[in-house]
This record gives sequence, structure tokens and C-alpha cells, in this order.
Amino acid sequence: MATTPAPTESKNRPPGTRSVLRDSAFLRLWAGTTASGLATWALPFVLGLAVLQRELGAAALGLVLAARTAGFLAAVAVGGVLADRHSRRAVVLWSALAAAAAAPLLAVGLGRSLLLMTAAAALAGAGQGACRPAFQALTAEVVDPGRRQQANAATTLAVRSSTLAGPALTALLAAFFDVAALLLGIGLLWLVAALLPGRGGPAAAGAPDAPRPQRASLRAEFVDGIREARRHPWFLAGLGALTAVIALGYSATSVALPLISRDRYATEWVLAAATTAYTVGALGGALLTARLRPRSQGWVAFAGLAAYGFAPLSLMLPVHPAVVIGAYAVAGIGIELFNVPWFTATQREVAPDKLARVSSLDFLVSYGLAPVGLALIAPAIHAFGVTPVLGACAAACFLVPAAAALVPTARHFGRPPVRHDA
Repeated sequence: MATTPAPTESKNRPPGTRSVLRDSAFLRLWAGTTASGLATWALPFVLGLAVLQRELGAAALGLVLAARTAGFLAAVAVGGVLADRHSRRAVVLWSALAAAAAAPLLAVGLGRSLLLMTAAAALAGAGQGACRPAFQALTAEVVDPGRRQQANAATTLAVRSSTLAGPALTALLAAFFDVAALLLGIGLLWLVAALLPGRGGPAAAGAPDAPRPQRASLRAEFVDGIREARRHPWFLAGLGALTAVIALGYSATSVALPLISRDRYATEWVLAAATTAYTVGALGGALLTARLRPRSQGWVAFAGLAAYGFAPLSLMLPVHPAVVIGAYAVAGIGIELFNVPWFTATQREVAPDKLARVSSLDFLVSYGLAPVGLALIAPAIHAFGVTPVLGACAAACFLVPAAAALVPTARHFGRPPVRHDA
């Protein structure tokens, strides 16, 4: 089995190894990843401000965001193949530069050309999609196996913090700058993401920095990545569970929470408090996973993923708003109890020369089916009512991860760790 021998490498790295936060190579990568995450989050928020200021219509906003999603899905698979063929650092550079170039085009097209804005949004999505698997694989090059979970937790912590503080910061900047200037600021964030990360270091053993002399087609190499994914039952089970939770649970709550906040509680405060609680919970989950090393890591991760079911469950009955807020906080904690070990296990278990392609498959499936869930939830609520739909989605959130946990190798997200008794 062509996987990275994590237990042996971890053995050579005692627990006292210095923190990954003191590693300059990782800090540069961390800053670049954080900048890309903040830029990704900020674009729909800033375009929403354009709608509020009547510089962009609601239908035009939907078209632009759809074009960004289409660009992401089209590029993520290609980006994974390119990141396994060539230097992952180069893929990050050019994809982030493409996203940076899209920002001034969006600013120029705002209020003038919807066609230009749509094309620019597709370019921004393509840059985002191509760099995601490259960033994921580059982490495995820069950070040694014993510190990757800490590194993934630190990255998640930064992105969640940006999401929490971003709306207030953007609203403050909007008081001094117009939407076009804010779009240019997003371009600057992508420049940081492009230029700041360095090349892979000593942990990049086995990484494909040099082009291979004989290459198959892009399609053949992507199919080869699918074969690699199929060699890991825990990965397929986890991907299926994650997709179910996103496409059903997350989509259902995204549609139902605003409606219930308005109709049941007659206030927008519940919507704001619940979404904030989710992000705060995710921050806590990231902090917890930085040091958490349970024996049955996969089972704990699947339990965390299943905890998202409490969010739709809390919206089914007329409970006190505090119950809804608490449920969202638990869901946020749980999602990071899954995410961080999931990324770390992928970096550990997947063959190094196929890591970017397998990561791209992760993003392609989980992100790709999310719009389908969003498109179907509203008609389902209209046809069957909000309570039955939420009940079905909550049941899926609980049952699908539980079923995935029964798959061979799911308990440990790969082979069980080797114990070295004194």
C-alpha cells in the first residue's frame, strides 16, 4: 500500500518538537492560506453591499455568484492534477494571481457590464478552485507528519476568526471606501496568497516538484486520483458522510433558519446569534483538535460530523432561542472535530504524488453537491412543510456519519497507530 508511513515518521518526532507556529515556512503558508480564505469569504459579502447600495441587482448577484461557483467546480479537478504534475507552489502562485486579476475586472464591470462581472467572477472561482488542493498538498510538504494536525487546526482557526470578525471589519471599511475599492482590496488579499507562501521544505520527501518525463492526459491522471481514493475505504465513507451533511443538513438550515427566525421568533436576532454561535463553536473545535489525539480518531470525527444534526433538530419545535443558539454552537464544535483530523489523515494516508488530486475530489464532491441541496430544499419545504424536511435532514445528519463509521479503516482514518511500549 503506497502510503506515507506516518507512525514511523511520528516516532522520530517526539512530543516536545517545537510548535508549528514557530516555523517560518509554515507561517508564510498559513498567512497565504488565511488571505485566500478571507478573500473567498469577502467576495459575496462585498457584492451583497453592492446590492444594498443599488449598484447591482439581486438577479445579477445570483448570476455572478453562480458563475463563481461554476468556475470553482471547473477548476478544482484540473488544479488537483496540475498540483500533482508540477510544483504545488507554482500552482498556488498562478491560481491566486488569476483570482487577484479578477478583482479589478469586477470593479470595472460594477454598474457597467454584467457580462464582464460574470466572466470575472468565473475567473475568481477558477483561481480559488485551483489553489485549494494545491494549498492542501503544500501543507504536507511544508509541515512534518507529527505537526500536521496542529497546522491544520491553526489554519482553520485563522479562517474561522476571519469569518467571525470579517462582517464588522468590512462594514467599517464600507463607511470609508466604496464597493469598487473593497473589490480591489480582495484582489490585494489574493496577491498575498500568491506571493507569500514559500516552497516545500524537508517534509516534502516524495513530493513531485519536478515534472514527470512521461505524462498521461489530464483526464487519465484525475481518474488515477479517483483510484487512489478508492483504495481508502475510510476516505470514501467520510466523503459520503460529509456530502450528506452539507447537501442536506447545511442546506436545510441555510434556508430554514432565516424563515424561522422571522416567522417564529419575529426577530433577526436569532439568525445572527445562531450563525455567530456556529462560528464561535468552530473556533473552539479548532482549538480542541490542535491537541486532541483520541485512540479512535475516526469515530470521534464522525461523531463530531453527526453533531450537525442538532442544528436542524433545534429548528423543528418552538423551543427557546437559547436552545437553537446552543445547538448551533455544538454543530460548530463538531464540524471542526471532523474537518481537522480529516485533512490530517488525508495528508498522512494518501500517496504523496496523488494527494492534490484526492483533495480536489474532496472539494469537488462536497462543494459540487451543495448547490443541488440548496436548490431542492426550498421546493421540498413548500411541498411537505418545514418540520418534516428538517426532520428528514436531521436524521440524515445523524445516521449517515454513523453508517460511515462502520466502514473498515474508518475507526482510525486509516491503519491503527503503532504503539511503542517502553
